[in-house]
Amino acid sequence: MNSFWIHPALVLLFGCLGLPLVPARLKKVWLLLIPALAYGCVLTMGRGDHWHVSFLHWTLTFGRVDSLSLVFAHIMSLMGLIGTLYGLHVEEDAQHIAAWTYVAGSLGAIFAGDLLTLFLFWEVMAFASVFLIWFRRTPESTAAGFRYLLVHIAGGLSLLAGIVLHVKAAGSTAFTSFDVHHPTPAAWLILIGFVLNAAVPPLHAWLPDAYPAGTFNGSVFLSAFTTKTAVYALCRGFAGMELLVVLGVIMSLYGVVYAIIENDVRRLFAYHIVSQVGYMVAGVGIGTALAINGACAHAFAHILYKGLLFMGGGAVLHMTGETRMSKLGGLYRKMPWAFFLTLIGGLSISAFPLFSGFVSKSMIVQAGFDHHLLWAAFLLNLASIGTFYCNGLKVPYFVWFGQNKCEPATYERAKDPPWNMLAAMGIAAFLCVFIGVYTPYLYNLLPYHEAAMEYHPYTSYHLSESLQLLLFTALAFFVLVRLKKIEPHAGLNLDLDWFYRMGGRAFLWLARKPVQSVDTGVGEVYRAGGLTPLMKSAGLVNLFDNRIVDGAVDGLASAVRGLGGRLRFAQRGALQENLTLVFAVAAILLLGFLLLF
Repeated sequence: MNSFWIHPALVLLFGCLGLPLVPARLKKVWLLLIPALAYGCVLTMGRGDHWHVSFLHWTLTFGRVDSLSLVFAHIMSLMGLIGTLYGLHVEEDAQHIAAWTYVAGSLGAIFAGDLLTLFLFWEVMAFASVFLIWFRRTPESTAAGFRYLLVHIAGGLSLLAGIVLHVKAAGSTAFTSFDVHHPTPAAWLILIGFVLNAAVPPLHAWLPDAYPAGTFNGSVFLSAFTTKTAVYALCRGFAGMELLVVLGVIMSLYGVVYAIIENDVRRLFAYHIVSQVGYMVAGVGIGTALAINGACAHAFAHILYKGLLFMGGGAVLHMTGETRMSKLGGLYRKMPWAFFLTLIGGLSISAFPLFSGFVSKSMIVQAGFDHHLLWAAFLLNLASIGTFYCNGLKVPYFVWFGQNKCEPATYERAKDPPWNMLAAMGIAAFLCVFIGVYTPYLYNLLPYHEAAMEYHPYTSYHLSESLQLLLFTALAFFVLVRLKKIEPHAGLNLDLDWFYRMGGRAFLWLARKPVQSVDTGVGEVYRAGGLTPLMKSAGLVNLFDNRIVDGAVDGLASAVRGLGGRLRFAQRGALQENLTLVFAVAAILLLGFLLLF
């Protein structure tokens, strides 16, 4: 074990502290240096357990480095660098600080060797990421941020309750695999905390509600870290749990259905996070070496191509102020580079041959066939059709081609984004192609890399199958376009967040109407039956105190003062005279007593 180890999260947190102190002319250098150093720490770190800290009766492990944690740390630290480059021209330090703290929380959770450390960084992620939503400073983003925070607090409480019960029962805080065949109540509570962050329906609606409400660069970070950290946690703790296969397949189809009917580009991309994470969750549920490799590989590829898609959507938002497809169209002339790079992301998520999704997604599907879960494998393939329909066809056509529906001012503003945004998109696009072409780069990072090397995605059967699905989907899309059956239109698509939105409104109504009415009535009764008599009683007591008690005391004081005035004649000021007078009086009294008796 390497005795010297630097936590990449510590590098990022140190960078947050120093950022406000850096001179303006060196700010961009600092912004690139810090995430580059964090990425370098991940690339050079030795495997083993590092940074043990004694806490009460337990030992906390901040640095468990193995194949599983390294593959996630590799891509997340790299995405932290790419995301910072994308938002390099943002001048508000607080946005960069929130983003780096968010990445640090994710890296801390990934390297956590115990459940208490995991929970600590889990909550850092939740509280740091909400600011990436609030920094957009619109009423919608403010409300979405509060909903996001409340949901994640609920998930964190479930996770914490599970950890407490597990530690009480097991006597250990170690974060290892749970018994997935006979889960305890503690394991179920921990699982709920994980699947909420993974956006598993019905606990998913926070994601399409919050991610599109973030800033143009904040949503890039949001798309990459929370759900994939949850996938890592599922791989670590619940590999082979059959329930996750069912939930993953539901996710893959549910997200696609809502993406198909969505009008807003970034909401469409957000729903496809739900769909694509479904593949990973299903892979964790299958639990074989190939399936876990597929889940990790797909998380790796997904962070890149989904980040690229959100960078493309962010570029459209940043340059035009608009993300609704019903208000866009014909932008390829004004934003050619943004279109080209976003298209690479769309082909990658669609599992097009020679792109990253083709390599990673096929591992999970093949693992389903090998494990004789034919229903799951076929339904995951079905979800791929909807993915290509939305990301490879619908978005490129209605945003970049098709009829120009932009407002004149919107179209006039449209142009390619600044160089740093294009550079970040270019790096992500290159890696999407590189992974799809040169598979050993990704395979060598996977937990079971020997098994990964034996898998070959570019077989004639797999190529022909994929191309048939893609081509027939394209044919159906263009037929529907010609028939004008799929024109985007403004509207509101109700999702399961409707329940807690309406529940929140019902709670506010309950607080403002019945509860407030009862509170007002109780206050009025208290005022009339309690406060008013009390005040009158206090007035009477005050009158008694002023007239009788104070009068008696003042009268007694006046009498004493008068008596003292009468006795003042005996005072002469000299001690000898006073003593003489006292002895004289005493002698007279004594003489009188003797004469009488």
